[in-house]
Amino acid sequence: MLAKRIIPCLDIKNGQTVKGVKFVEIKEVGDPVELGALYAEQGADELVFLDITASHEGRKTFVDLVKRIARNINIPFTVGGGISELGDADALLNAGADKISVNSSAVRNPQLINELAQNFGSQFVVAAIDAKHQQGDDWVVTVNGGRIPTDKRLFSWARECEERGAGEILFTSMDHDGVKQGFANKALAKLSDSLNIPIIASGGAGKMEHFKDVFTIGKADAGLAASIFHFKEIGIRELKKYLNNEQIPIRL
Repeated sequence: MLAKRIIPCLDIKNGQTVKGVKFVEIKEVGDPVELGALYAEQGADELVFLDITASHEGRKTFVDLVKRIARNINIPFTVGGGISELGDADALLNAGADKISVNSSAVRNPQLINELAQNFGSQFVVAAIDAKHQQGDDWVVTVNGGRIPTDKRLFSWARECEERGAGEILFTSMDHDGVKQGFANKALAKLSDSLNIPIIASGGAGKMEHFKDVFTIGKADAGLAASIFHFKEIGIRELKKYLNNEQIPIRL
């Protein structure tokens, strides 16, 4: 079995790392270059950088900031926010990104996933999906940092992303984001069962047990979190030791 991954996330606004609850009440939490270097040193498996207002503000991701972070880490680095064409992805690759994450732009222009996969390879393309639960298995996909609901639904859109060439799905449950009550494990398990590509779980981490649950009940391949690492509520090394003791395959 492949090792499960622990991935800190840097949500970036105005060049600073921020964190909110359910995509609102955004607060600054620190310098992204310093935090990225710290998490790499602590044993994070990967790092995700999301420029959370780039799409809403109609601009590109902060390439210079991506370069500065990339110079200070030695782990795989995924960057998302405001990527709407091949040139954007190329610029981020050259700045030091290992993978790019597309969300709003892919929902509006699904062919973008095909083009990115064909030009750079599926392993380079992460389809990020922000979805809000309605009832039962109905999850509405949103864009522009969760501001705008769409006519797409989580499971059918995720399958389409895979068919178009995405190499991973990063699913964020808006209902669980920042609440720290656990991940959306039922939806994650259904995604895992219906797809052949890795699933990164986002939204809901509050304690170590939540990571055990997301890997066992939710069947996720990676657990992504932000505030619990930013505010030092859980240490990455301690989390990995706990998971190892719980028989979860993890890189120590």
